[in-house]
Amino acid sequence: MKVKCGGHLFHDLYQNNPHQLPNICPSKVSHFEIHEGEAVKVGSIVSWKYNDDGKDKIVKEVIEAVDLQKKSITWKVIEGDLLELYNSFTIITSFEDQWSTCTFVYEKKTEHTPEPLVTLGFMLNLFKDMEGHLLK
Repeated sequence: MKVKCGGHLFHDLYQNNPHQLPNICPSKVSHFEIHEGEAVKVGSIVSWKYNDDGKDKIVKEVIEAVDLQKKSITWKVIEGDLLELYNSFTIITSFEDQWSTCTFVYEKKTEHTPEPLVTLGFMLNLFKDMEGHLLK
């Protein structure tokens, strides 16, 4: 997604102030918590309560990688609603120049499991809300 405010601001928000997302996007993210570690660092375990497609959901993730140069963070899902449909699910967020990118790496539980298009829509809408906040 092309952003007007610059990807470095998105990365800074995710890296240093993820606890602000419930204030910035209250209709999408209702809670952020650090269970182990500190902020968004490799090995930290975090959880989010969020509203996806009108349903309250939760995800717990371990931070697998942080690349400050590429402004990317790799979040591996270890608990939550996504694992009801997928055997594994990893989200890679990266923010460069005027671009915000979200990559999903996942394994479906069955061949009938849908592609995660609803989750992709959620992330795009979240990025739009974040951009609106950052442009203020």
